[in-house]
Amino acid sequence: MRSISSLIALSILFLLMGNVAPSAEPRPQATGELKPGAVRVNPKDGLNYVWIPAGDFDMGCSPGDNQCDPDEKPRHHVIISTGFWLAQTPVTVAAYAKFIESTGGRMPRPQPFNPNWENRQNPIIDIGYENAEAYCKWIGGRLPTEAEWEYAARAGSTASTYGPLDEIGWYADNSGQQHLDSTKLWAQQRSSYLLQLFQNHNGTHDVAQKRPNAFGLYDMLGNVWEYTSDYYARNYYANSSDRDPHGPTSPDPLTSYVLRGGSWVDQPARVRVSYRDGRLQGFQIGIDGFRCVWIGVAP
Repeated sequence: MRSISSLIALSILFLLMGNVAPSAEPRPQATGELKPGAVRVNPKDGLNYVWIPAGDFDMGCSPGDNQCDPDEKPRHHVIISTGFWLAQTPVTVAAYAKFIESTGGRMPRPQPFNPNWENRQNPIIDIGYENAEAYCKWIGGRLPTEAEWEYAARAGSTASTYGPLDEIGWYADNSGQQHLDSTKLWAQQRSSYLLQLFQNHNGTHDVAQKRPNAFGLYDMLGNVWEYTSDYYARNYYANSSDRDPHGPTSPDPLTSYVLRGGSWVDQPARVRVSYRDGRLQGFQIGIDGFRCVWIGVAP
């Protein structure tokens, strides 16, 4: 599965340059504490940030999920000991433009499905790890750890998705003009898979158009892959800490950082809460975005 995902990422880069035992529910908050899903607006980027309470969950392959890769196993219990504020959506074009204006940087190259970045509520894409990290520091935050991301995405659910995919996210089947069977398309016409997606006008969509999860987070699955702060290592779960894990100390060869959630180009098998992908540092592609954890904000 990992080699397939890497092939997709590299192929998209080429084409675009021419024009993916039940866990415990989150612990209830004591009287006077923030309620799960409380929302605050960050004054720097203007985005909503949602309060994710401390809690615990089973990380990795969901019970009954027969599509899991080896790097999603073993499923293991994880404690998130401190609550955090997580962006309600992936970072949008409009929000990223504020960062560029403030820091004097340069917007990434627009893609054919969002020419001149005219759809300002689309998620920003073509963002490498370094730029995502810099943005999160600019808003007073950081990228989420891989464990924080999955905990927030599940929002108490033990299923492989937090709802029917067509209702909760944009992926290869529904991100274009016609609804596709991307699993069949990949199996039978792999060499022309990406071309057919582009001909069907698949691409990113405005954030927060699909149903949110139980924490009130949008687009945790689909639309864009989301960077985390953790290095990717295939066998990391066998040695992961059970309390606030921060990933391995070094990545596997040919990968750097973990991305989660799947994107507009991915088949259903990769748009699952436990699916893991890795990307080389410095690599930028039209399927990758991010969201931030906002730190230091008063309750």
